[in-house]
This record gives sequence, structure tokens and C-alpha cells, in this order.
Amino acid sequence: MDLNALRVFERVAATSSFTAAAHHFHRAVSSISRQIRGLEEAVGQPLFYRHTRAVSLTEAGWRFYEEVRDILERLDMATEALNQPQAEPAGVLRINAPVAFGQRQIVPLLHGFQRRYPGIKAELQLNDRVVDPVREGHDITFRVGNLSDSSLVARRLAAMNYVVAASPAYLARQGAPETPEALAVHDCLIYQGELGRQRWYFQHSEASKEVAYEVDGSLVSNDAESLVRAAILGQGLVIFPTWLIAEELAGGALMALLEAWRAEVMPGRRELYVLTPERRLRARKVRAFMDYLFEAVPPIAPWG
Repeated sequence: MDLNALRVFERVAATSSFTAAAHHFHRAVSSISRQIRGLEEAVGQPLFYRHTRAVSLTEAGWRFYEEVRDILERLDMATEALNQPQAEPAGVLRINAPVAFGQRQIVPLLHGFQRRYPGIKAELQLNDRVVDPVREGHDITFRVGNLSDSSLVARRLAAMNYVVAASPAYLARQGAPETPEALAVHDCLIYQGELGRQRWYFQHSEASKEVAYEVDGSLVSNDAESLVRAAILGQGLVIFPTWLIAEELAGGALMALLEAWRAEVMPGRRELYVLTPERRLRARKVRAFMDYLFEAVPPIAPWG
């Protein structure tokens, strides 16, 4: 079976696009399509459903993709070890992260990492839904909250420290809430993601557990950056982790509120983890990124 055809298949499957694969290999879309048809004829089954704007894997295609991806990874690692035993990390590093965390924290980290290792190219996929890193082909996945992927190696990166904040202009106009109960008369800007509309929880140092408080406001959004921007403009209060609004707090664009209470958006304490499939840890590029990550983010994170 043609190794090049397998690499083309992997790119089409990973991107759900003949066009993206064509750009990757600097070839015509028609050439990619012909190679995929030839591969389907060779295996005797359709591997993709063709749609107007994209393609998706058939069930047989998914099974084939998981095997082919593993074979190509092993081949690449074996070739790297044989040909360049002392070489610096190189190749494509595939990273998945929540949208806001990727924009605020991963992009600067990648910039520094790629300056140190110019041979690394990165594919950064940002979304707020929980994805299967193995099926999606990610080398590194950042995730918040409880973990259930037994096939993945997980390392705690940092705590999620939530802060309620508002701009000086809002506080001058409406005053600062002195207790969580006072939020009922404030304009609270609320994030609504995959798990629904976020609730606001608070725990005083003397309390045994956190309590949910009803909040409402003039803006609900699935985009954290939009809510931060609205808060800076003086529209209302937000509750976000320090990794998202550390710069705004340090610069005075936002002011921390209710600091006597521990804030959360669900019961319990949430942590930020970095996950990778066990076999990917053998890749030089993945080991190098993990080393760089924990060098850049010490046990007490700089944004905490």
C-alpha cells in the first residue's frame, strides 16, 4: 500500500477537508481526491462521506484512521530516532485547548517554544467542548475539571482561581457588592458554554462548603473574551479564572471584588490539566514541549 496515500488520508481525516490536505501537500484538490479514491478501491470500502463543503469519516474510515495514525506516528518516531538521534525536536505538534485559555496562555507559550525550537510547527485547535485526544490526533490537550480518560497521561498544571471583577467605571456608578447576596442587584455578565449557563458559587472562609447565588444581567455569551471586554467597558461584573483576567487586574482595567469569599462556577475545586496519549510521550517534540511548559508554568502559576 502506498505510504504517501496513507499520509494524504490522515490529513484529509484530520482536517475533514480535501482542500486543507491539498494545501498541506502543495497539490491540487483533484490529485488528493484521486488518491483517496484509489485508497478506497485498495481497501475495498468507502472511507469518507462526501458533503458539499466538507468530508467526514465513515465507520470503517474511523477504524482505519485510528490504525493508520498510529502506524504513521510510530514510523515517524522510528525514522527520527534512526536518522537524527541528537537532533533538536522538530515536526508538527498538535495541541487542543479551551478557546480563552488557548488565546491568552498557549499562544504566548507556543511563541517562546517555537523560538527555542525553530523546527517545530504547531497546529493549535481551540474549542470549549470535550474532545477525544486519541481520536482527534492531538499530541497535547489542556482540560479543566474532572478527568475520565484512562488511556491518557495527565499532569496537573495549575489551580483554577476564580475572581469576581468589574471596571472602575462600573464601580463608581453602581458601587461594589460587599457580599454575594448583594449580586442580586448588580449587572452580572454570564458565560454560557457547553455545560449551560454558568452559576456563581461562593464559600466564606468560615463555611464548610460553597453556596450557589442567583445572578442575572444584561449580557450572556459563549465567548469569554467578549464578556471581559464588556466588563472593561463598564457594563457589569464577571467571574473568571485569574489566567484569563490577570493582565486586566494588574493594569487596573478590572478590580477584584468579594475577596473574602472563594469563588467558583460549580461545586468543588477545579484544576487545569495537560493530557497526552502515553505513546506520544516517546516523541521528542512532545517531551520537549512538556519540559518547556512546566518550566514556564511553575507550581504556583504566574497568573494565580
